[in-house]
Amino acid sequence: MVVWAVANQKGGVGKTTTTVALGSMLASRGERALMVDMDPHASLSGYVGVENGAHGSIYDLFGSSGSAPPASSLVHATAYERLSVLPASSAMITLDRQVGTRAGMGLVLSQALAGLAEDFDHVLIDCPPTLGVLMVNALAASDRLLVPTQTEALALAGLERMLRSLGMIERSRGRPLPRTIVPTMYDARTHASRACLEQLREKYGDAVSATVIPTDTQIREASAAGVPLASWSAARRGGLAYRQLLDELLAMRGQLMADAAA
Repeated sequence: MVVWAVANQKGGVGKTTTTVALGSMLASRGERALMVDMDPHASLSGYVGVENGAHGSIYDLFGSSGSAPPASSLVHATAYERLSVLPASSAMITLDRQVGTRAGMGLVLSQALAGLAEDFDHVLIDCPPTLGVLMVNALAASDRLLVPTQTEALALAGLERMLRSLGMIERSRGRPLPRTIVPTMYDARTHASRACLEQLREKYGDAVSATVIPTDTQIREASAAGVPLASWSAARRGGLAYRQLLDELLAMRGQLMADAAA
């Protein structure tokens, strides 16, 4: 089972869109995909039509009100074949206060996903925009970090904060976490987008994906309709870009596996 976290300490950069797009495209290719909603705003859960924690959520894994249920009991099927979700709830916003100082709370999600390893091929984690127990759990459980970054100057500060936070997590993990910066909302017609993309590539080099996600109003239309991009044919430019991004990420995954076997 491969686990990717999708995170940035700035909102509105395309984290949820990226998670749902990649998850649905993996499912359309025959992989059993699980999307994990670690954001108390529950945008991902709402996107795929899962009510806000009504029948259990990530919150329950932390055992704040007693023993934690098995993660399998909290997984919901979506309307799309082979695509499931482990939903969020607004109660998750209280977790830092309730369990943030308790030992072992940074590995709750890792342990939960270990129990699902036979059920899913791929897991994508939609992270909150703040560093706390939820993001720590997501990064600790992941094999790769995806950082969607809007191609505008203000988004670069959020990227810097995210990478500083990643450094802290890596020191705690005792090993590096591969990362891929994904430029999003790119508009080649504007100087600001072009300059920002150039700056990203100059500063972060190969850590920036070759694929750029363009501005596409149909991405928003698909989100408003609650339909993943894999099933929204009108999003031609955005859909093609996310398919190319998935191909790129899977190629990286294959190379890592080949290097590990060598």
